[in-house]
Amino acid sequence: MNGLAFKLGDAVALTMSKEAGVVIGRAEYEAAADQFYVRYVAADGRQVRDWFGAEDLSKR
Repeated sequence: MNGLAFKLGDAVALTMSKEAGVVIGRAEYEAAADQFYVRYVAADGRQVRDWFGAEDLSKR
């Protein structure tokens, strides 16, 4: 991949659930897919943080 798919601070949505959040961390690897740490509001209203691959996210 040429550069990471998302920047810190990008607004994103989880592709399967459409829950929305912000990229707060990124991890780039030599031999694995890049990962993005996202703070988002879960469907039940909780604020949560978790790691996702670029394929799991879309820009908002």
